[in-house]
Amino acid sequence: MASNSGSPPEGTPFDIAKIRQLVRMMKENDLSEVDLRWDDSRVRLRRGPDNVVVSSGMMPAVPQALAPAAAAAPSSTEPAKPEKPEESGTLITSPMVGTFYASSSPDADPFVSVGAKVTKDSTVCIIEAMKVFNEIPAGVGGTIAEILVENGAAVEFGQPLFRVST
Repeated sequence: MASNSGSPPEGTPFDIAKIRQLVRMMKENDLSEVDLRWDDSRVRLRRGPDNVVVSSGMMPAVPQALAPAAAAAPSSTEPAKPEKPEESGTLITSPMVGTFYASSSPDADPFVSVGAKVTKDSTVCIIEAMKVFNEIPAGVGGTIAEILVENGAAVEFGQPLFRVST
C-alpha cells in the first residue's frame, strides 16, 4: 500500500501527523473506529483491547491455506444415518463475525421465536462485534421456521442464523 514516490500530500487522510492526532483523539474519547475517505483513498482506524489497526480499501486478498479433510472411518457398530432432506425457506445469515444474542438483555424476551412473523425490517437478533452491539434485520418477510444458533454462541460471517418460510 505504501508508495515509494514520497510522502502523501499534507492535509490528506494519509498525513502521518493527522493519523497520530486521530489515534490520540480516539484514545481520549474512547472511540473504537474512525473511517475517513479522501477522493479514492480511505483510512480506517479501529481499536479494541490493546490494538490499533490502520487499513486501506485497496488491500490485497490473503490466500487461505486449505486444511486437508480428515476422512472418518465408518464405525461398524453405528448404522448409516440417512441424509437430512434439503430444508426449504430462506436463510438469514450473519453479516459479520461476532457473538449471537437472541435478546437485547439477558432477562429480556428473545426478538423472535419459531413461528414468529417477521418483516424485512424486523430485528431478529443482536451480534456483538468489538464491543459494539449490532441489531440484525431479517431482510426478508415470512415466518421463523428454525433458529440455527444458540444464544451466546460465536458466529462467523455468512453463517446461517435463522430459516424463514416465505
